[in-house]
Amino acid sequence: MSETKLSSWLDRTVNPDYDHVLGDRNAEITLVEYGSYACPYCRSANDQIARVRDRFGQRVCYVFRHRPITGSDIARRAAELVELSRDPEEFWHAHVELMTRSETLTEDDLRVVAGQLAATSQEGQDDSWREKAKARVEADEASARASGVQFTPTFFINGRRYDGAWDEVSLSEAMLKTLGHRVRSAALDFASWGPSAGILLLLATILAIAISNSPLGPAFDHFWHTDAGLSLGNWTFRMSLQHWVNDGLVTLFFLVVGREIKREFTVGHLAERRSAALPVAAAIGGMAIPALLYILVIPAGAWGHGWGVPMATDTAFALALIAMMGSRVPVELRIFLTAAAIVDDIGAIIVVALFYSEGVQVIYLVAALVTTLALAALNRSHVYRTSPYLVLGLVLWACVHASGLHATLAGVILALFIPTRPPADLPALAAQANSIISAEARHGSEVLRHGPSLTALQALDAIHDRWESPADRLLRHSGARSSYLVLPVFALANAGVVISFANVAGHEWLMAAIMAGLVLGKPIGILGAAALAVALGLAIKPKEYSWRQLAGAGALAGIGFTMSLFIAGQAFAPVDTFSAAKIAVFAASVISALLGVAVLWGAKRPAE
Repeated sequence: MSETKLSSWLDRTVNPDYDHVLGDRNAEITLVEYGSYACPYCRSANDQIARVRDRFGQRVCYVFRHRPITGSDIARRAAELVELSRDPEEFWHAHVELMTRSETLTEDDLRVVAGQLAATSQEGQDDSWREKAKARVEADEASARASGVQFTPTFFINGRRYDGAWDEVSLSEAMLKTLGHRVRSAALDFASWGPSAGILLLLATILAIAISNSPLGPAFDHFWHTDAGLSLGNWTFRMSLQHWVNDGLVTLFFLVVGREIKREFTVGHLAERRSAALPVAAAIGGMAIPALLYILVIPAGAWGHGWGVPMATDTAFALALIAMMGSRVPVELRIFLTAAAIVDDIGAIIVVALFYSEGVQVIYLVAALVTTLALAALNRSHVYRTSPYLVLGLVLWACVHASGLHATLAGVILALFIPTRPPADLPALAAQANSIISAEARHGSEVLRHGPSLTALQALDAIHDRWESPADRLLRHSGARSSYLVLPVFALANAGVVISFANVAGHEWLMAAIMAGLVLGKPIGILGAAALAVALGLAIKPKEYSWRQLAGAGALAGIGFTMSLFIAGQAFAPVDTFSAAKIAVFAASVISALLGVAVLWGAKRPAE
């Protein structure tokens, strides 16, 4: 897992005394471009910038910074050439000449511009003058790297990177900060913040608890227990809204989990034995010891079935806290916790399938098996369209639900069979796309022609589909929905509990067992199993983090929350028992979070 994040903000503020500026330096809109004279897309965008400046006039200040195409000698020489200009007027004249003189930048363009510049004077030929020009280009390149610029042109509007289309209308909407652009920008900013998923989940939990303990509590509870379903003739399928969330919507979460499991075991950190041994051992210990502690603490009886509640780890909360601690936590420790959480998810899935499902209906189980075989056949036949898998996924969900197994397991099974593809030949695809777009652009001025042809659009769609495998595309789209929609809705539907002595009374041993499993069992199990694996020579602990830091990660793993609530809902049917279990999970998660942060905050790296 990479810890590198691209910046969304301008590294260096605009300095009119240093930067190349067009327009009023105090304008309300500042548009900064990182571009290259050898970049054909910068040359195309140059016309759009001219239109934007015509439209906004003195309301916009345009700034150009160099980011020569990597490996292009002519691009770098062109950038250094214009920096030999003696004043802004001379620079912008040379800039426009290099951008517009010919279709592509040539040596002849450089000769002509060099002849027009005052650089032909003795002063311009001075070595110190050329060194200053070279240093100026290098400074712009450094700023581009720090600002997260990966390609040219890249624009920044009032300091924030603009990732939309480069046409006049799109740029203008972004500059005017239309409602749609502001909402999209705010959403992207929030999603790019490391702890965002955990924070949103926490807010949904607090909201559910607050409503449950307010006068709206009974209506809130009644809402989630309202039946909804489908009817066709005499056939009816109905469940409460809470069950639709837990059995239906949460399937998307399990689909993402299943895809992440497959990725980790094929190309991720669990693909190699040496890198997988430590988190696998730690995860097994982190599941076994909490369950054992629960069984030891709980009195014999109906509550004994809840041993799976303290086994699970809530990855979103744990990783959110690690992200908030920044450089205090080594990247390698986050990798360890993520890999251990993946193994923990596998354990939770197996536990739910084997111990928290209703009586199995053989006919529907066979139907689910047949559907799974159909998914496998599609995979082996190299069918890369997503729609057949989604249709069979719906059939699989219905069969698994009717079989008595938990319906969310269908998401995991579906994820394992959605195919990946061999890596795409990116240069070939890019060349094909450029060829199509260039051909369509040449027809743009024809009479009675308004846009790209249907054939061209279909070809571009095919290129886009090949660019990314179905599995990767699914994870990219579903991952955000899982984190920012499914889990918060799950929290709203399940986290609501009335905090009262009545819910606690008579359930003290149950709550003690859950809290002991999460607060004590998790760190003891993870640290103990990891130490045992290292002592037996089965695994190697990376030197980048200490045993104390590993213990802190083990404490954070005691944040059970999502999966703990999920299993508790399956284990405890009585409302008062489920409420007590929820309070115990909440309390244990808070204690584990505080304990983990305290340990990691004060821990030093081994080198220190």
